[in-house]
Amino acid sequence: MLFNSYIFIFLFLPLVLAGWYLFNNLKAYRLAKLFLAGMSLWFYGYFNVNYLLVIIFSILGNYFLSYLMKFSRTRLTDRLGLISGILLNLGLIFYFKYYDFFFENINLAFHTNFTLKNILLPLGISFFTFQQISFIIDRCTGKAEHYSIDNYLIFVTFFPQLIAGPIVLYKEMIPQFENLKNKRFQAENFARGITLFTLGLGKKVLLADVLAIPVNYGFDHTIFLDTPSALLVVLAYTFEIYFDFSGYSDMALGLGKMFNIELPVNFNSPYKACSVKELWQRWHMTLSRFFIQYVYIPLGGSRKGKIRTILNIFIVFFLSGLWHGANWTFIVWGVMQGLLVIWDNLGIVGVKENDKDSFPRITIPKWLGWIFTFGFFNLSLCFFRSDSMTNAFQMIKNIFAFKNTGYIYKVTAVLDIPEFYLIKQLINLSAPDLLKYGYLVLFLFILVVSIFILTRKNAIQITKEHSLDSKLCFIITIIFVWSVISFSQVSTFIYFNF
Repeated sequence: MLFNSYIFIFLFLPLVLAGWYLFNNLKAYRLAKLFLAGMSLWFYGYFNVNYLLVIIFSILGNYFLSYLMKFSRTRLTDRLGLISGILLNLGLIFYFKYYDFFFENINLAFHTNFTLKNILLPLGISFFTFQQISFIIDRCTGKAEHYSIDNYLIFVTFFPQLIAGPIVLYKEMIPQFENLKNKRFQAENFARGITLFTLGLGKKVLLADVLAIPVNYGFDHTIFLDTPSALLVVLAYTFEIYFDFSGYSDMALGLGKMFNIELPVNFNSPYKACSVKELWQRWHMTLSRFFIQYVYIPLGGSRKGKIRTILNIFIVFFLSGLWHGANWTFIVWGVMQGLLVIWDNLGIVGVKENDKDSFPRITIPKWLGWIFTFGFFNLSLCFFRSDSMTNAFQMIKNIFAFKNTGYIYKVTAVLDIPEFYLIKQLINLSAPDLLKYGYLVLFLFILVVSIFILTRKNAIQITKEHSLDSKLCFIITIIFVWSVISFSQVSTFIYFNF
């Protein structure tokens, strides 16, 4: 079930909110949690009922391991529990996400003939398995207690963050669901939740989905792109992926607020970063947090010398690239990010940060750091978005070919969106030869609007800092109505594939 769909907004969401507050108002607290978990499983199974078998098996397997640890806590049993939990969760991810990739490369390297299974990837498997890995690790190290099945169910399945994050930790979720204050309807939280949800919905439907049209066309016709069209397609994808994923995260946080649950922030205006290291402190923050806590620090972090620190950073970003997908393009993308973060950590060249005692040996102005960071991230997304390394290199080759064949008009002509209909008809009646320029102007206008939004406060800041006055309510209403009207072209979220 998509957040940007009629069934979610007009059926599922009212039902789950009504049931949650009704049962809590009757003080049937455990029933309320079981109801919410059941509705969340409906939300998940709506995409494909077979997915339910995977997530239920994962939940029961991890919960059983946690249960066993109640009875025997020795170093040996803790190690066995840790190994079993990691094998269970990573085994699930490997089978569904990496099996074909692994054996395809084995076949190429050793000329073997392993049969590929073409397995359908269950939605959100990378997210809910990582959450449970964090829980099992902390159980084995004595940092977490065993919870009741209803609490564990709701920790894993809470529908706002189930499919595409943010990746939550048990210690920030279960206490909130146990807090009696959060079980009562709070008008202020509910109103701000609707505001944040609507702003995220607008990002997704009115910007990301529109930008996806020329982006998909451009990456499907890479071989034909010239320099202007390649540059604009990549820039459009940079905006699309941000509005798509941060839009989902805003909607998830907004939905959480409707239940009086605070989900962790996942994006903090990453395109304002002046270094790649800073960008990764602002982008997909809960994934970064997971890798820091459960990979980087256990490997030694920065405590074992500079060479070991560099290696640990490289491993984290290699794994981050692999986490995003079973394709060498994602691995190369992750390695590119890691190498630049390592460069930032070396402190040779960088932006001077006023809040730090140590500065780079060679300081550069923030605007120059921003240009490099944003430009590099754009370029790296050629790998992230491409289906193959060949296509990625072709896109980069197009960018630096410095040729103009006029193909930009074919790319922008696919932007035949309903909002442009009247203008299109007027141009066709008066000067049809100018229509291609009209599409180009429309494309550039959308990019300018995107840049304008990215330079202002983000949705979370707006929701927190602005009073819910009539002006803001009017704007939110317009965005909501416009977005709902645009549901006729429903699309999926980019990060559903990861």
